[in-house]
Amino acid sequence: MLKALIVLLTLSISINISANQQLKRSEFEFAHTLTFNSKVLKQTRSVNIYLPPSYTQNKQQTYPIIYLLDGSKDEDFIHIAGLVQFANFPWLNILPETIVVGIENVDRKHDFTTPSDNALDQKELPTHGGAMRFIDFISKELQPMIKQQYRVNETSTLIGQSLGGLLATEILYNHSALFDHYVIISPSLWWNDEALLSQEFNPPHLPKSVYIGVGKEGEQMERIAKQLHEKVTPTLHDKTQLKFGYFPELNHGDTLHLAVYDAFKKITY
Repeated sequence: MLKALIVLLTLSISINISANQQLKRSEFEFAHTLTFNSKVLKQTRSVNIYLPPSYTQNKQQTYPIIYLLDGSKDEDFIHIAGLVQFANFPWLNILPETIVVGIENVDRKHDFTTPSDNALDQKELPTHGGAMRFIDFISKELQPMIKQQYRVNETSTLIGQSLGGLLATEILYNHSALFDHYVIISPSLWWNDEALLSQEFNPPHLPKSVYIGVGKEGEQMERIAKQLHEKVTPTLHDKTQLKFGYFPELNHGDTLHLAVYDAFKKITY
């Protein structure tokens, strides 16, 4: 009985001490957002920016940069930026410290697609066809703005998945000088009756690396990802780091994260 009373008294004192403690709450800052009026797109656009830990400390250092399509905070920005931070840990040292720019979407079905003659494409994505203007936005507006606002070096990477992978492939084919490294995951190359795959691959500028990844996503998605790899191989072989990743345990919804990590491990930046 005495032991039980002592335990209750001790517990009561502990609860009172905890209740009287003053708890300080502060925001946990991981990134910030830039919002601006795009003259190219004639829209208000936002990008999310992750800066590596040393950015505010070493004022002379410049950093490589990753541009992430589908880069809203409720899409892929947080987990990809977190993956970059993880890959920076000194006991891993997979990546150099890197800035991440996540491009928030307004209408990805419009921005990531070229015009299509396919009736089903037109029905399911009625706002399609804005890819060329969106590429202009990236090259003529976004990249210059980021270079002006942040200490970036000349090494840049583009990450795109699904329709974002379609856009990344379009840029690789026809505007390859915009980025040094391309990470293309589960690209929707079925678009417009696979028209992009039927084009000759003769990029105006050879990238430093191309990584193509796909999960167990059905015959068509797996086939077109493999065809893309086969299509670019003769041109890039021995000139560009070219890697392919297949993830049979993953599907279209969850391939991106592990595929990007695999790209970080296999590509030299």
